Amino acid sequence: MTRTWLRWLPAATVPAVIAAGVLTGSLPASAQDPLPAKSPQQVLELVAQHRQTSFSGTLEQTSELGLPELPQTGPGTASADTAWLELLTGPHTARVYRDGAQNARVQVMDRLAERDVIRHGNELWFYNSKDNTAAHAVLPARSGDRHPSGQESVPTPDVLAAKLLATLDRSSDVSVGADVEVAGRAAYRLVLTPRSSTTLLASVAVSVDGQSGMPLGVELRARGQAEPAFSVAFTKLSLEAPDAAIFQFSPPPGATVKELPVPDHKAAGAKERPGPATKAPAAAARDKAKISGTGWESIVELPAGTVPQAALGNGTPQQQGKPGSAASLLAQAAVPVAGGRLLSSALLNVLILDDGRILAGSVPLERLQAAAAAR
Repeated sequence: MTRTWLRWLPAATVPAVIAAGVLTGSLPASAQDPLPAKSPQQVLELVAQHRQTSFSGTLEQTSELGLPELPQTGPGTASADTAWLELLTGPHTARVYRDGAQNARVQVMDRLAERDVIRHGNELWFYNSKDNTAAHAVLPARSGDRHPSGQESVPTPDVLAAKLLATLDRSSDVSVGADVEVAGRAAYRLVLTPRSSTTLLASVAVSVDGQSGMPLGVELRARGQAEPAFSVAFTKLSLEAPDAAIFQFSPPPGATVKELPVPDHKAAGAKERPGPATKAPAAAARDKAKISGTGWESIVELPAGTVPQAALGNGTPQQQGKPGSAASLLAQAAVPVAGGRLLSSALLNVLILDDGRILAGSVPLERLQAAAAAR
């Protein structure tokens, strides 16, 4: 079990990310009991006032990203190296339990199996019933609601919605649509529409509980696509605190358990001030990134060498990994284009240039190629 295995959660899902909130096909039908009319600003204020930290429910996620068929990524068949790719295709169901920042559990339901993440105080467990493997970590004090992989331990719609709403600026029009019903609760439908006609994203819709202000669902639509490219929302929801026993976990008999080291960043910082040579890979890559364009038309460029070529499906067959590995699957998904190869989805394009640079954005390929030529 590797650290890659820790990143399988939906994210925004993401996850991403992060998102990174269940709607099958589209948002639910109109709510039976109309909510008091609110302006976009008032709905945003309702979200900002949301303080619901105890709840349990069932999440449904669907993805129609237009990705090529990825073999060996069906539910319950993914390896530790490719489990995160599985979340980009098909529907997924998860049960979510939360009681404050220190108690959380997510159960992703696979075919005849399940995967669990359990947070109880500073104890963190990951469990996969398919192969009866577990990983355990003891989080440092004041670690917040994050686990060692750097992602939120419960990537629910409120987390994803918060990240989306944080990007609100002059590049989007914000409106309130007709009331909807999510998990039996009347909700406002907050719609973000990019003003750009170039971005691949057509709209983002966030379902906001009319009483608590808790985001209940998020839906992303791509231009020219009838079905939502991505959607995640509750089908069942209780705003009561879950039974405390849900957050207790002990590995089943015969389970293989691995202890995960958790760096103490505070102690490390006291001993040594981080410099360019001591930065984590993610921080170093962020420092090297170049961003062009604005709003939804932003393009991120990473210089050659930032991401190992084997991780992108480049290099020799040996470097690309075994059949069914993440690198091998990505190599199958990429298609040759002028100057390199393209990983394309309904919401995001990634251009891998022959010179090793990588450009990504929610824009057409032509925009990425123009940005690459403008260096």
